[in-house]
Amino acid sequence: MTPKFSFRCLILFVQDVDKLKHFYTEKLHLEVLEETNSEWVLLNAGGCDIGLHRIPDQYRGDAPFKVDNNTKVVFEIDRDIVAVRAELLQDNITVGDIKEFEGYAYRLCDGEDPEGNVFQLRQKKN
Repeated sequence: MTPKFSFRCLILFVQDVDKLKHFYTEKLHLEVLEETNSEWVLLNAGGCDIGLHRIPDQYRGDAPFKVDNNTKVVFEIDRDIVAVRAELLQDNITVGDIKEFEGYAYRLCDGEDPEGNVFQLRQKKN
């Protein structure tokens, strides 16, 4: 019998767990499920949890820890995407323009958390 795989958690390796915890809880309103002394935080992001894991000492420095990758965390929102985007911009969070594609049922907006991890807001069109 083939095992069933279910995606439950995405782990981001970060320099400053507390800074990103603040961003994800205060700006995106995620709930903390567990945390360990500025080393680890697990956040409830709906259908999938997000873990913030502090990177090892040898990779820490003044600049944000960032590697080239093709990962984007997508959050479906039930509020007006224009209003949410405006709030994020007001808080000096990097957020791009709202995009719509013909035949696609969502409005989209990409942004970056304080360490440069890409996220996307997705709102269902009326």
